[in-house]
Amino acid sequence: MEKRELTCIVCPNGCQLVVEVEGKEIVSITGYECKRGLKYAEDEILAPKRTLTTTVKAEGGHLPLVSVRTKEPIPKELLNKAVLELSMITVKPPIKVGDVIVKNILNTGVDVIATRALYAE
Repeated sequence: MEKRELTCIVCPNGCQLVVEVEGKEIVSITGYECKRGLKYAEDEILAPKRTLTTTVKAEGGHLPLVSVRTKEPIPKELLNKAVLELSMITVKPPIKVGDVIVKNILNTGVDVIATRALYAE
């Protein structure tokens, strides 16, 4: 049996969680003060997700790069593939904050959106 220690990041309490895992099954979770901590531990062990923040190349605008992020977290194991896909993209102005840069990245159902505006030179 493997023990994994996590710090819950759902709220400011920062509960110190201990998750006992056997194979791919959770045996026990301790240390949480609310149901959100329990769900966080389950998700983090069984299907970890992260919000991706990066940049894409820009052409013809006032900046050489535009910052972007996934609108929602995506599976952690897809982060590198998503970065590779985004590295092949070049955007052109005008771009507003919140514009969709890539719809449904890697068939996750999650869009990549701009977090900075791009204006023409």
